Amino acid sequence: MKFRTTLAGLALVTGFVGAASAQEVAVVTPYLAQPGTQFYVEGFTAEAEQRGWTVNVIDTAGDVAAVISRMEDVVTQGVDAIVINVDPAQIGAGLQTASDAGIPVVGMDAGNDPLVAANVTSNGYAMAAETAVYVANRIGGEGGVVMFTFDPFPPVQVRGVIADAVFANFPDIEVLDRITPDVSDGGIADSRAQMEALLAANPETGSIAAVWAAWDQPALGALQAIEAAGRSDEGIVITGIDANPQARDAIAQGGNFEASVAQDFQGIGAATADTVARLLGGEDLVQRVIYVPTRLITAANVSE
Repeated sequence: MKFRTTLAGLALVTGFVGAASAQEVAVVTPYLAQPGTQFYVEGFTAEAEQRGWTVNVIDTAGDVAAVISRMEDVVTQGVDAIVINVDPAQIGAGLQTASDAGIPVVGMDAGNDPLVAANVTSNGYAMAAETAVYVANRIGGEGGVVMFTFDPFPPVQVRGVIADAVFANFPDIEVLDRITPDVSDGGIADSRAQMEALLAANPETGSIAAVWAAWDQPALGALQAIEAAGRSDEGIVITGIDANPQARDAIAQGGNFEASVAQDFQGIGAATADTVARLLGGEDLVQRVIYVPTRLITAANVSE
C-alpha cells in the first residue's frame, strides 16, 4: 500500500476510492521520517481504503508547530476526522479548532488530551519495563548504562520514565548519560555521533555495560558507533523498541543489539481506522486509550 505525503504547506489528497460521499480523513504528523510512523500510516491507509475513505497524509517534516496550521487547513477544507501522531500538548490550538468545528481527533501513538477522542498505541510502560529489565538482568544488575530518550513525544517519554525507575531499583547500575538525539533525519546519525563521544570519554573495557534506547533508531546508531570503535567484543548490550526491519537484522546477527519490542504497527493503524469509524458512526467511546499487543524480540525468535 503506497501513500503520498504533503510537506508543511501542501496538501495532496491520496487514496480516493468509493463514492463522492465517502469520508475524508486527514493524518497529520511531523515524524514521517521514522519507520514506525510510516508503518502506522500504511496500516491506517490500507484499512481506510477498504472503507472507501479519502486519506490526506500531511508530513510537516519535524516541524511540530506547523501541525497546528495544517490542522486548521484541513478543518477549513471540511474533513470528517483528523488523526494525529504528535504530542497533543504542543498542538492545543489545532485541537481546539477541530473541536469547535465538531471534527473528532484521534491519536495514533500520540498522547492523551481532553480534546483527543481516543489514542491508539502500544503500552509504552510495559515495553520499557521489559527492555530495561532485560538490560538489568543481562549485565547482572551492575555497570554503566547509556540511555537514549525523547521526552518531547509522550509515547517515548513514558518509556524513559519507566526505564529510569527500573535502573534506579538496582543500586549497582549507574546511568552514565541520558541522551536526547536529534531526530530530524530519523535519529541514527546523531545517536551514533553522541555514542562515539561517550565511547571516547569511557575508553576502558567494561566502562559501558549497556545501551538502553527508547526506540530502535538510537540503538542502531549506538551499534554503529560501537562497531566503528572496535569495541563489539566488550559485550555491550543494546536494546531498542519497535523491532523495525533494521533492528531485526541486527538482532539476527547475534551481536551487541540483543533485543527489541515488536509493536504491531499495522495493527495500530488498522485499530485507529476502526476507532475513527466508530466515532463517525456516532458511538461514544468508553475506552479512550486503546492498547495493541506487543512482543519481545531476541535472537531466539527474531526469525519467527
